[in-house]
Amino acid sequence: MPRSVAQFHGLWLIAAFKLFKGLFLLALGIGLLKSLHHDLAVELLRWGDRFRVDPDNAHFQRLLEKVSFISSRKLKELDVGTFFYSALMLTEGIGLSLAKRWAEYFSIIATSLLLPLEIYELAKKVDLARVALLAINIAIVIYLIVEVRRHRNGEAAG
Repeated sequence: MPRSVAQFHGLWLIAAFKLFKGLFLLALGIGLLKSLHHDLAVELLRWGDRFRVDPDNAHFQRLLEKVSFISSRKLKELDVGTFFYSALMLTEGIGLSLAKRWAEYFSIIATSLLLPLEIYELAKKVDLARVALLAINIAIVIYLIVEVRRHRNGEAAG
């Protein structure tokens, strides 16, 4: 059953979101990899200076405090997780952009499995970004389930 224009645009929008997240995480992973053998707080100060972040900013100071306690081992673990999550997002994004049915199933499963983690993070601290990300991911799962069911019901009728 051919896809309507609205279905095609919906999948493209989800694919773009997944590709953006995947590329952002890939860049973050590369940045973490490059800073494995450097003092993370010094690197953060350097980047803050480059982007003209006020070093006395309370949020920036809190971030500096947190990264100063990250061990090299923890940083490696974080980097591996970042690359894994990036690969997951890029696989979903590429598959959805190519309108592959397997990518819809894959995205439903992968996104659904990560919802409890997002809810846990939201329970620790409620902020607009976490609420928005959770809402977007729930909407993605619902949209893809509707698409998969519509396709399955179309095949059964045809």
